[in-house]
Amino acid sequence: MTGGTGTWTPGEPGVLQLPSGRLVRGRGLSKPLPAGPAPSFAVYLLGKQPPEVPWESRWLPWPDFRLPRSAADAREAFQEAWKRSAAERVEIACGGGRGRTGTALACLAVLDGVPAGSAVEFVRRHYDRHAVETPWQKRYVRRFTA
Repeated sequence: MTGGTGTWTPGEPGVLQLPSGRLVRGRGLSKPLPAGPAPSFAVYLLGKQPPEVPWESRWLPWPDFRLPRSAADAREAFQEAWKRSAAERVEIACGGGRGRTGTALACLAVLDGVPAGSAVEFVRRHYDRHAVETPWQKRYVRRFTA
């Protein structure tokens, strides 16, 4: 299964609609790949290199319950994901799909115009109520700037 062009469908499992209308799918890699189209591009937030996938992907080293190893690499990955989500199926994923994925989705929301102080609540309301699991992940989002 390879990724194609087009974006996600609102309401599909894990799909977050940003205020601009861009759609990004968050997911936990410990769960089966959802049915339907494959991502066109994915950012994988893991402590170890992820397995190969048949679509374009980028690995952002990020240990579980921590922060990204490189804030500069994280910013670059988030900006690429946000830009590509305008016309492509972009997936953001970590092991469980909540802490690191929620943090990254909140940063994408900031890039999309959500105030940094409201981004965690936005993601919890529209993606997963348990997203962004640690105090330092919440602080990371509050300090993230577009």
